This record gives sequence, C-alpha cells and structure tokens, in this order.
Amino acid sequence: MTPDQKKRLRVGVLFGGRSGEHEVSLASAASVIRGMDPDKYEPVPIGITKDGHWLIGEGATKMLPEVLKGGRRVMLTADPTEAALVPLDRGAGAQRLDVFFPVMHGTFGEDGTIQGLLDLAGLPYVGAGVLGSAIGMDKDVSKRLCESAGIPVVPWYTFHRWQWEKDPASVRTAIEEKFPYPMFVKPANLGSSVGMSKVHSGEELGPALDLACEFGMKILAEKAVSAREIEVSVLGNHQPRASIPGEIVPHREFYDYTAKYLEDGTQLLIPAELKPAQVKKIQELAVSAFLALELSGMARVDFFMEKTTGKLYLNEVNTIPGFTSISMYPKLWEASGIGFRELIDRLISLAFELHQEKARTKYAIELPEGSGGALAG
Repeated sequence: MTPDQKKRLRVGVLFGGRSGEHEVSLASAASVIRGMDPDKYEPVPIGITKDGHWLIGEGATKMLPEVLKGGRRVMLTADPTEAALVPLDRGAGAQRLDVFFPVMHGTFGEDGTIQGLLDLAGLPYVGAGVLGSAIGMDKDVSKRLCESAGIPVVPWYTFHRWQWEKDPASVRTAIEEKFPYPMFVKPANLGSSVGMSKVHSGEELGPALDLACEFGMKILAEKAVSAREIEVSVLGNHQPRASIPGEIVPHREFYDYTAKYLEDGTQLLIPAELKPAQVKKIQELAVSAFLALELSGMARVDFFMEKTTGKLYLNEVNTIPGFTSISMYPKLWEASGIGFRELIDRLISLAFELHQEKARTKYAIELPEGSGGALAG
C-alpha cells in the first residue's frame, strides 16, 4: 500500500494513553483528524484510556471523548501476517488499517512503546521509531547525545527517585552544590511541563522533588537560564529540513502546563525577531539534533537563547509535538509555506517512505540446503 493509490487510506489516529499528557493528546488528535483531506484519508480514531484499554470509534462515535467512553474494545495483533485491530467481544470483524498516526504525548505513546508494537505488527506509522522515540523522551540521554555531538545544552544533574527516597540529604546537597537558586526540577521522561517546578529557595526544593518523583523514576535538576524561548519545527527522514523559528513569550514566570493549556496570555511570535545568522544557526542545530537523536518524520526542537549573551542552548526535542490550535509545530510550518493539510500529507508520505525502506532489510539468514540440522543440534 502506498499513499498515491486512488482508494482512501485508512489512518488509525492513536490518542489518549496512560500519561500525564492524556488530555493534551485529545486536543492534538482532534486537530489532526480535522486536518486530513477527506478525499484521501478515512481517519479511524483509536482511543487508549488512562487504564490502557484500546477503544475504536464506530459509526457516529467519532468525537474523541465519546470514543473513550463508548467505543468498541480492541487489541492490535503483533503478527505481521495478520496485523489488524481485533475486537475483544468477537462481535465484529477485524479492522485493517493502512497507516497509523500516533498523537500520544508522554509515556506509553511517545517513548517507543507504541512504536515497538507497530514495528512488531509490520505497520507504517508517522514519526520517530523505537530508538529515536525512547531517546527523545529521555531528557537525560538526549542531552548526553547532543552534548557529544557538539550541540550546547543547558547544564543538568540527574538522579533517580529511589536515591531521593533513600538519601534525600545527599541528593539535596549534590543539587545545591551544582546550581544556585533559582533552578528547575522536572521528570526526565515527560513533556508539557508536567511535574515541573521552578525552585527559588531551599524551602521549595523538597516539595519540587517530591512532585517530580510522582511523575517519573528519573529526575533532572537544571540550571535556570534567563533566556528567550525559541522553537523550530523539523520535517523529514534522512534529509530533514527546519522551519523558520518562532518565539514563546509566556505570561507566567515560565512556560508551565497552565500557561500552555489552561490560560490565555502567552504570546507566540512567528517569526521570532532574530538576525539572519541566528536563524541559520538555530536551523542547523535543530537538524543536527534531529539526526544525532536518530529521529524521523517530525520533531519540534526547543532552544533557549540567553538574553545577555545571545548564546544558544538546546532545551529539548519533542518527537510527537502538539497539533492543537495553538501548537507551534504546525504554525511554524504554515509560516514556512506548508499548510496544515499539506503537512499531514507529508507526514503520512514520510511514514510510508520509511516503512518501505525497513522492508528492504533482511531479518533472517538464508541457510544452504541441508545445514539446518547441524545448527539445530
């Protein structure tokens, strides 16, 4: 199956999931579904509840909250010869899809787990694969790889929840010796600023660490940089390109979950007010990070630009960026000449392109006739 065939492609849009970013995923998925060309695609909403149940929309049940409440329970088989969504109640036939579009932010969706299942099933899907997804989700590992590739990152310190619970005094001392106040504390494997705190004093450090540990097993403390927040979108597989940069100007002290999704007031400046040399540098660093982290399809790359020096730091890479009405990823591409509908087309085409390349890889050794017995023995 290729995207240039005349029949409409059935696109499984995965949303929800067991994540602190569950609600954000619903908004993103709804935008993706609305943005699909109805002459080319038949979107099939597949909701994953906070308990991990897979539910598929049926008939008129296309509104995403309705899918999560009243959809038919299904499971995806991992057998590549029979890959399909199989109803658990056996009351209907299996559903076959042409391509998947994961729009799941955070754990069990953006971290390589869903991608691994889709790879086992031999199905094409939008976005990064298992390795790139896992790396991009882990802020500690992605910082290490970017640093080794010569990409500047914000100084950080990593520790684990068990260390904080076993010896909080040592963890506190290590953090305070490394960074002055204020600093940031956040889980290593979440986005949307879930579990993140700006810590202004020693009194705030303990509660911030407790909060981060509620949402993750690995925690980061980071130096607070007085900086402009610059974001750029990346699109492609082996030869990715970067959009024009935009700037986030939060109305709160920092761009936290509330500022992103619950309140108005944050400004999105597109394009960001930058010199041509700064734009070029940001785009080059974004593409370098995309390649260094083994990404494919799409990513939003976030930078800090220090206000006093103009120095750039890579903050993080988001492998399944938001697709809501206020999300920077599609807005930056729109400002760069690629509208939302065309962006969806390109992402699906990139999914098929990578899937076809994977299909060229051999996964078994063709043994000479008669040699199997010796190996088996």
